[in-house]
Amino acid sequence: MDWQTMIFQFLGGLGLFLFAIKFMGDGLQKAAGDRLREILDRFTTNPLMGVLVGILVTILIQSSSGTTVITVGLVSAGFMNLRQAIGVIMGANIGTTVTAFIIGFDVGTYAYPIMALGAVLLFFFKKNSIQNIGQILFGFAGLFIGLEMMGSGMKPLREFEPFIDLTVSFSEFPILGVVAGTIFTVIVQSSSATVGILQGLYGEGLIPLGGALPVLFGDNIGTTITAVLAALGATVVARRAAAAHVLFNVIGTVIFLLILPLFTNYVEWISGVLDLDEKMQIAFAHGTFNVINTLIQLPFVAVIAYIVTKIVPGEDATIEYGPKYLDRSLIETSPSIALGQAKAEVVRMGDFAIRGLQESQDFLFTKDSKHVHIMEQLEEAINNLDRVTTDYLVELSKESLSGADSKVHHNLFQNIRDIERIGDHVENLVELTQFSVSNRVKFSEDAENELKEMFNLVLDTVSLSLLALDKQSKDLARQVFENENKIDELERIFRKRHIHRLNNAECSGSAGIVFADIISNLERVGDHAVNIAETILEEHI
Repeated sequence: MDWQTMIFQFLGGLGLFLFAIKFMGDGLQKAAGDRLREILDRFTTNPLMGVLVGILVTILIQSSSGTTVITVGLVSAGFMNLRQAIGVIMGANIGTTVTAFIIGFDVGTYAYPIMALGAVLLFFFKKNSIQNIGQILFGFAGLFIGLEMMGSGMKPLREFEPFIDLTVSFSEFPILGVVAGTIFTVIVQSSSATVGILQGLYGEGLIPLGGALPVLFGDNIGTTITAVLAALGATVVARRAAAAHVLFNVIGTVIFLLILPLFTNYVEWISGVLDLDEKMQIAFAHGTFNVINTLIQLPFVAVIAYIVTKIVPGEDATIEYGPKYLDRSLIETSPSIALGQAKAEVVRMGDFAIRGLQESQDFLFTKDSKHVHIMEQLEEAINNLDRVTTDYLVELSKESLSGADSKVHHNLFQNIRDIERIGDHVENLVELTQFSVSNRVKFSEDAENELKEMFNLVLDTVSLSLLALDKQSKDLARQVFENENKIDELERIFRKRHIHRLNNAECSGSAGIVFADIISNLERVGDHAVNIAETILEEHI
């Protein structure tokens, strides 16, 4: 047996398979547009809808791991609660079985011409939609070529007695098969790849059905590693979603191990009735496992949520990204009240900007990366509220508004832009701190004190501007102008002191650059606070 050729051929086929499935999934995702996240956010109103959406999105991107990672992100962001996420995760497990059915069809003969067609569409057409189709076809063909290479590499194992004994032992000790499937899927981080290899082994007669099924169960446990990795360092509720993914597949595996003889007989029976080949037998077993597992556990979503809450204790630190005050029914019935609701949402958006500014300050002086994660959530919340509140105001513009309300309506658009820009400057501040951490930039004690002074003044100024907006107070708006003059003066003074420290070698060049950029961004944040204050003074002219 030529071990080197066998191993190289198998690894080459595995590499091609993994590349092809990711390449095809990326093409499908591009073809679907940027609406996948919106679909998950908008249509997962309950666990059952979550299951259906999870199936759809996983079929579209050909990756249950991709779906669960997006879901963990949405849960972490507060777009989705834990029960909804569990439903999506269940659906993702069903959706991923489609890949096994695709592999089950014998289209290997046409793989090379399909790949050639995909290459033509990719390299000879400039239109994005055509290139996306080419990417899908190229990846689709690569799946079968990779499987064919792996199958050829595995054929010599038919005569290798230790391997035969190992696969037979999976039937005698199913837990070994579960462990093997779990470990291999963790390594390659693709249950589709592991199932494809299992289909090849079973198709070549290298593993009995009773030994293949436990490996299949282990594949489902192993695929949860991606969600677990995505949840590391995320919020408590995101870690709970990842734990629910693991728990769901572990419970399913335990159930099916208990009825393994019965399930094996079912697969053999359905294979005879439908005249299925070996690859399709594994595909049907995979699909049946996930569908029945979902049907069994779906009524107990609340129980699963309770269990993972106990397993992963802690306070939920999610941010409510969705609007709290926007009521579309008020637009036609009470436009003036609707305008007040829009103003309340803009103020809430501003509160997120203030919190983001505070987190950027804490990160600068503590270097604790948890502040970065919170700031990223806040920035995404600002962007989401920017979009939905702007849409709300656009709809409101179609209604009849009084002269005063029209002025408020116009100014709210400007307020939104300024708050969104404050969020952008907060991002810049975090990036500057990250640069200082990675490059070991050290500030002098004087520089740190000056940064703290300016941060605190800017925070007070932005808070005043939002309070002025909320109360429609001219007095508070004028205080914002006074504070902004102080900010401008501080920036001039601190720049001069900074140059003095550089000339006296009290501060490194890199620290000086970061210092100057930080106070510049803070000064611009103050400018946006003034813009907000100006709209209040204009409304009262």
